Amino acid sequence: MEWGPVFAQGLSYRDFLAKHATPDQQKRWQAVYDSVTLTGDQRELLGGFVREMRVLCIAGAWCGDCVNQCPILARIAEQNPRIVVRFVDRDVQAAAQEAAMMNGGRRVPAVIFLSEDDYECGRYGDRTLATYRQMAADRLGPACPTGIVPPGPALLSAATAEWLGQFERNQLMLRLSKRLREKHGD
Repeated sequence: MEWGPVFAQGLSYRDFLAKHATPDQQKRWQAVYDSVTLTGDQRELLGGFVREMRVLCIAGAWCGDCVNQCPILARIAEQNPRIVVRFVDRDVQAAAQEAAMMNGGRRVPAVIFLSEDDYECGRYGDRTLATYRQMAADRLGPACPTGIVPPGPALLSAATAEWLGQFERNQLMLRLSKRLREKHGD
């Protein structure tokens, strides 16, 4: 899949919600966004990123897992202008969703980490390990969270840390890339 054109068509966090979310869905996303906090160490880590990272998130405004995780991506991106996150709707970008399938399904959010020149560096998504652990421990409720009730502080903090780890992993891949080091002379 050529991810560059899909990324170029992607929307900012706010524009994605304005275009694809109902007012009720926007309130759910906002409640999680307002709850996401980064520690000083996390902000410092993100602020130190030197390579441009393009992060493509395939999502659905209706999706509870997206409600609970995509605001984390937006908060992370706010920490450094070199982190550029773009969102595309799963149903609008069907070919991208097909290319990003996980476990034979169209799971969202699906995140594709790209270099500045649109090479794929990594993928992550669906649910964080912390979320799967919580679901396994609870064994209650629907198989897909509704997003009506934001995740509790401990789960949100753990999910944020997991997403941060993925951003750091991909930034280090970009920073240590021989190709990019030669290009940037560092």
